Amino acid sequence: MSLGWLCLGWSRQGLLPSDLLLRASLSVGYGLGVFSVTFFLARVCNVTNLMLIDLLVLALLIAATVLAWGRAKSANAIAIPPAGAEPLPAWFRRVLLAAFVIVLGAALYSAILRTRAYPHGDGWDSFAIWNLHARFLFRGGSHWRDGFTSLVPWSHPDYPLLIPAVIAHFWTYLGRDDPHVPAIIGFAFTFATVGLLLSALTILRGRAQGMLGAIALLATPSFIEQGAWQYADIPLSFFYLATIALLCLHDDQAQEAASQPSGLLALAGVAAGFAAWTKNEGVLFLGAIILARQLISIRGRRRSTMAGAKIKLARHSGILLAASAPAFLLIIYFKHWIAPPGDLFSAPSTMLHKLLDLTRYWAIIKWYVKGFFRFGDWLVPGSLLLVGFYCVAGKEDSRVEQPGLRTSALALALTLAGYFAVYLITPYDIYWHLRFSLFRLFLQLWPATLLLFFLAVTGPAGPLTVSK
Repeated sequence: MSLGWLCLGWSRQGLLPSDLLLRASLSVGYGLGVFSVTFFLARVCNVTNLMLIDLLVLALLIAATVLAWGRAKSANAIAIPPAGAEPLPAWFRRVLLAAFVIVLGAALYSAILRTRAYPHGDGWDSFAIWNLHARFLFRGGSHWRDGFTSLVPWSHPDYPLLIPAVIAHFWTYLGRDDPHVPAIIGFAFTFATVGLLLSALTILRGRAQGMLGAIALLATPSFIEQGAWQYADIPLSFFYLATIALLCLHDDQAQEAASQPSGLLALAGVAAGFAAWTKNEGVLFLGAIILARQLISIRGRRRSTMAGAKIKLARHSGILLAASAPAFLLIIYFKHWIAPPGDLFSAPSTMLHKLLDLTRYWAIIKWYVKGFFRFGDWLVPGSLLLVGFYCVAGKEDSRVEQPGLRTSALALALTLAGYFAVYLITPYDIYWHLRFSLFRLFLQLWPATLLLFFLAVTGPAGPLTVSK
């Protein structure tokens, strides 16, 4: 799982704990993503010697890591952010740290209890979609494609295979379909998402904001619950967050140096590609992030009078697109040559009628509003708590250029609009579909939303950062 260390480089001053946590968190998601892709390609090519393939991939990753390490000796890939103008009092930092430790302990305890109580996952999607697909891949042998057929439409055989393939990969090594494997993978993605949010915010805004963001995520009951349920929404939220965090890190560094390595941007593109390989919603997010980056780049080129700046912005968009292209091509292959058509467009003759039905728009808007207040299963709506914190803390100076933040916010807005459009044309009863899926769609966006929120807010006397 060394891919998360690639292109990030090593600081000349030495690695800080936040840098290590960032790399470790990315390594979990990216490593599992690579494990999934290698298993799927091995199945497609009828390769039975998985050990040889994994050793080859590992050797390539180690070689690339060593190369990136050597290149990073002359430049920092992640700069140390400046300390805040007025560090927080020591007592406040201790209280904040204690709160984080308590919430983290409670979340770990809750996740372990749920995993022990429901080792096969709790809910339809875990055992009827993701684990079922994994068993087809593991037990199917040369007939593994037979599991992806329209004869079992309730299993959604057109869904991407990141989670099933990585589960089947581990099962192949174990020689049995051990239920602990998907449980551990769900657990790993859940807390890797927390680690990624904590480390990215710490690097960009300081320890205080990092811990506040992590506390907000850990204290979201449905986030821990869904991770233990072994649904794919938490892994998807990880890749959403990774894409946006790396974009913000890259653009933050680009403002401080004339020339920056493109590794962070490339890794953001890879994360967006893995999101598309996780769930169908990830395909929508991949299109949204590329479109948002293009729109922000066009705006930047119009405002810039320097030819070099215009070329740089265009190059950044090209890197993002190129890095996500392999996963997109993999999805095209799976959708066209293996999986049957999806159910979303199963009734094209009724789509125009649904798009012209204003009652559907009103129903979706009402559920969106209710979801904003009810999301997360909080005792007090978490969305209202964040609004109150924003009113008290204030916001960053809007005159400061933050292309990564703007790109990410636009991408999330486009993704949310895409979800809205899907509900408009859904072949299912719209109220049933909204009831059983909307809160999970919001959950997919929640970690990335928390990142952007705490990047946008500031304390009364400046950024909530402390000396490192």
